[in-house]
Amino acid sequence: MSRADKKMSKATENAPKLSKLERHFYEIRNNKVFEIFVIAIIIFSALMIGANTYQVSSTTLQVLSILDVAITIVFLIEIVIRFIGEPNKKRFFYNAWNVFDTFIVLVSLIPIEDSELAVLGRLVRIFRVLRMVSIIPELRILINSLIKALPQLGYVMLLMFIIFYIYAAIGTTFFASINPTLWGDIAVSLLTLFRVMTFEDWTDVMYETMVVYPLSWSYYLTFIFFTAFAFLNMVIGIVVNVLEQERQLEADLENEKSNEPTLTELKQELAEIKALLKK
Repeated sequence: MSRADKKMSKATENAPKLSKLERHFYEIRNNKVFEIFVIAIIIFSALMIGANTYQVSSTTLQVLSILDVAITIVFLIEIVIRFIGEPNKKRFFYNAWNVFDTFIVLVSLIPIEDSELAVLGRLVRIFRVLRMVSIIPELRILINSLIKALPQLGYVMLLMFIIFYIYAAIGTTFFASINPTLWGDIAVSLLTLFRVMTFEDWTDVMYETMVVYPLSWSYYLTFIFFTAFAFLNMVIGIVVNVLEQERQLEADLENEKSNEPTLTELKQELAEIKALLKK
């Protein structure tokens, strides 16, 4: 028996008591082939969205429409399989990804193509690509890491905004007379500084002010150091740190599951204990 088959067998044995149909669906939803099939359908759905952006014949549009209905039906069947195969159905919708998937599928079933909500229908079909996140565990880890990193990133962003605001005020004070388009007020100065931070022709802005203030290069270099280097590395460090914590947590959960004794192992241990007691 391969490692994947052993893992599937262990997951089936560890599953709560289910009916025959529920156990069958439980095995399907945990099957790697089923997961790959759903991912392939999501990718095909994304390709169809791209195809709809081109000028195609009416026949092709009809074929794409039929395929879209077929994809929606496949997604509906997949949600039903996942729900029936869920050991604890009351907690199925406690998972935000399950709620998201169900919402996308249900809205896709509503015939709104020829109504005023046709734009909403198209948007929902675009967002079906995001279902890839709920299917692939690695993508879920990335999203969860970004969400958990938001509180820490918030303080970094606040500090970055303070630096932006100070430099924008200084820029407006000294450079407004040089180029009002770029430094006329603090709001425009903030946009100009964002351009400098992203290195979008920032040297043109610097050389223009250096004609009047030769030492203004220090203004730009210090700003770039704080924002593009220091703060950017802080953001990357926070995200990477949280990502490592999430991966470690996921690994610990997998180890706990793999170390749990299966029903067969428990029966075998009970039989050995009974045999020892009889002696």
